[in-house]
Amino acid sequence: MIPDRNLDLKAALTTGANGVRFAVISLDVEPLSFVRSASDRFEGTFYFSSPEGSAAGGVGIAAKASSTGPQRFEHLRSAVDAWSLPEPFRAFAGFSFSSDGPTSESWASFGAADAVLPIATLLSRGGDRQLLLALPPGADADAIVERLRSLETPPDPVYPNLGDHTLESYPPVSEWTHAVAEAIAAIEEEAIRKVVLARSVIVRSDTAPDGLNVLSHLERSYRQCFGFGWRVNGATFVGASPELLVRSSGGVVTSNPLAGTAPRGEGEAEDRLLAEALMRSEKDRIEHRYVVDDVADRLGPYSNDLAVPVEPSLKRMASVQHLSTRITGTTRTGVHVLDLVDALHPTPAVGGTPRDPALAFIAKAEPFDRGWYTGGVGWIDGAGEGEFAIGLRCGLLEGTNAHVFAGAGIVADSDPDAELLETRLKFRPMLELLAAT
Repeated sequence: MIPDRNLDLKAALTTGANGVRFAVISLDVEPLSFVRSASDRFEGTFYFSSPEGSAAGGVGIAAKASSTGPQRFEHLRSAVDAWSLPEPFRAFAGFSFSSDGPTSESWASFGAADAVLPIATLLSRGGDRQLLLALPPGADADAIVERLRSLETPPDPVYPNLGDHTLESYPPVSEWTHAVAEAIAAIEEEAIRKVVLARSVIVRSDTAPDGLNVLSHLERSYRQCFGFGWRVNGATFVGASPELLVRSSGGVVTSNPLAGTAPRGEGEAEDRLLAEALMRSEKDRIEHRYVVDDVADRLGPYSNDLAVPVEPSLKRMASVQHLSTRITGTTRTGVHVLDLVDALHPTPAVGGTPRDPALAFIAKAEPFDRGWYTGGVGWIDGAGEGEFAIGLRCGLLEGTNAHVFAGAGIVADSDPDAELLETRLKFRPMLELLAAT
């Protein structure tokens, strides 16, 4: 996979902050193929791709930072800034829905907010592919290079065949629809305006699925999504998210909230009718406007010339279609991408509005740990720019158990059965791979 001539370290290595040695080498290898080949030779595997075409896959841990609590993003920013990453290096980062971090044993290897500088990253952007090496002080450069040279092009990913398996809905469907009814009652009493209630399906199978194999299939089927994978200590958080939380690049800030959902039709005519009905739906437009207004208000202090379209557009995915609004502005001087993440998370697309009462309702109504589901995954560079997708259409794979997640936004005109159907549609990307019969 990697010719010897591509790893001339002596000519490429430079020493940066804290004694980390950096090297950038042109290498025509696809990032996901790189991490699929290298993941069993390094501790930790990290991957993120954008529907615009850029992708990065990293293995090994040259540096890591973690933080928890209300100031988690501020502390994470300070830690990553201290690494003084040169261009084009980037740190992978992810965070949980809750500021206090995951609480269940399944999520034990994932923090409230984690950032990692991999030892080796394959970066693809703008048609160029580069191998980025970050060697921590004391690292054996020759041994690392030898591991990289030993990599072989991985075989095409096979479709998962997990043998016999069972599915467990958590909470049970009847309990979840009851919670939706309670949420509607709370909205009618004006305690909240919108709340997102999630549910989980646990797939227990005979054979452990490979998370990077699952990610390969997701990327092929959902090219309009952000692909992500984060593997630590044998557990892999993987998904294909349709929703950009925030991007800061070249002085421009972008967010693309989605809210309001309809199924795809069986044919072109039915698909068009469902799309037109979604665009006309007062219930869905109200739900969408809650999210857009909140995102715009929270981005306001950090950006100039914020452009917020009056009307939503339609974003079509394989199994569902969403109301979508793309918000852009000019980033103010000194604003870091983690400042933007801190201001936005959790948006009403994954939490609710008003924020605090909605989060209190979720804490009472949901009997499971969301972990990084409805949190975020992305990257940060040395200039404080970066990109984060919301952790959606995703699952946590640990051994022979896979925890898959989906949720629905509840507003005044919601119907529990219709919201249940929405979650089933959102489960489809993962369950088609993990629970095929």
